[in-house]
Amino acid sequence: MEAEIVTQAVGLGGETDFSLIKLFIRADFVVKSVIVVLIAASIFSWALIVDKYKLFKKINLSSDEFEQKFWKSKSAESFYNNIPANSNDPLANIFKAGMGEMLKSKTRSSNQSERVSRILEVSTEREMLTIEKYFTFLATVGSTAPFIGLFGTVWGIMNSFQSIAISRNTSLAIVAPGIAEALFATALGLLAAVPAVVAYNKFNSDAKKYLQKIENFSKRFLSIL
Repeated sequence: MEAEIVTQAVGLGGETDFSLIKLFIRADFVVKSVIVVLIAASIFSWALIVDKYKLFKKINLSSDEFEQKFWKSKSAESFYNNIPANSNDPLANIFKAGMGEMLKSKTRSSNQSERVSRILEVSTEREMLTIEKYFTFLATVGSTAPFIGLFGTVWGIMNSFQSIAISRNTSLAIVAPGIAEALFATALGLLAAVPAVVAYNKFNSDAKKYLQKIENFSKRFLSIL
């Protein structure tokens, strides 16, 4: 039994292979599952990070351009009629919803500003939900990935102690591979968590700034009604 364990832990030429692929292959099912989950979470997190970075860059530029054109226009109604139907800018969509309600309210006797204000609030909430989509995933990965990695670490260390007990040998060749697999899981947990936490904090801050921009525009728009 001792010879079998030493043979599994030691590669050809009597040297242990600590490459990432070998660490994954040598790991048992539980540690492999932890590694796969953390790698998948990390990949999806980075895809979200890239997507949200492009989104905020795009909407900040388009909203600034929209505001400049709006305040330079002769009238809100003529500007509304010239907005493309397929506009993807959140601020433009909010304005269209509010302006559409205002035009409908022309035939009503009262409470025009209140109705437009409610429409602006609902539209703002809808647009912000779209912008903040998957924020909770980044927060979840940032808070849970280290613990998932820690679980893999504890499991790997337990396997190392079992190897020692079975072989009755405390040689580093017996213990090192299991500990390396365990630490690999911890490293992956941190690798997934750190970017997710940083990205969540940044995008959450960007979302608050954009929401403030929307609220400022809505107040100014209501003031001209």
